[in-house]
Amino acid sequence: MPTRKNWGSVVAGWFIERDEPAASETGQPVDTAGSAVPDDSGTLSAPSGDYSVPSPTQSVFQKAPPPASGGQVDFDAVFESAGIDEEARGRVSKSVELLQGLPANTDVAVKKQIVGASLKAFGVPIEKIIEASVEEIQALDGYVRNGASDTDKLTQESDQRIKQYEEEIKNIRAVMQERVQEQQAVIKVCNDKKLEVQQILEFFGQEAVARVVQASPKLHDPSAAAESKGN
Repeated sequence: MPTRKNWGSVVAGWFIERDEPAASETGQPVDTAGSAVPDDSGTLSAPSGDYSVPSPTQSVFQKAPPPASGGQVDFDAVFESAGIDEEARGRVSKSVELLQGLPANTDVAVKKQIVGASLKAFGVPIEKIIEASVEEIQALDGYVRNGASDTDKLTQESDQRIKQYEEEIKNIRAVMQERVQEQQAVIKVCNDKKLEVQQILEFFGQEAVARVVQASPKLHDPSAAAESKGN
């Protein structure tokens, strides 16, 4: 039994697969590419492509497309950057409007007749519509892939900067800890030395020490300083 052809095998693997079973499994009509016709919800499966893999679509732009703002995309500007002129974009938009204007349960063959007749009446070659549609998909895929590439580069650079900052923070914390430990050591050895010298003062007595402290211009009474600070 031949394998059912899907959009991914039609054009370079960047078409989005519809999450729908084959016609042989559901009884639904199948379009020319072999995919089942979408149901009333029109739900598509989430893109599964690896956008980090280089693709020819990334070089379709003739000038830099505008960056997305808040996740929103200026599609006309993106298509224009890819060299798709306004007339070609108009053909695709008109075709989309015609398709979306038909009832969802309309038979595929009937849809093709209605849309084909309408486009013929407007004098629009189907080949031009297909070409412009594929160009737009190429541009969109290239836009996504370029954005993914830029995002990956930014992420890598940001991760590197974060690691540098984390290492710097680690070093700063180490210096802080070392300084605190050093100060604690200074306090201990100084207090030990104070106790050693204090033995002399204790030998002469508190009253003698108080008289010398009050009479000497070189000495400061710590109790007086504490009282002054409290006031």
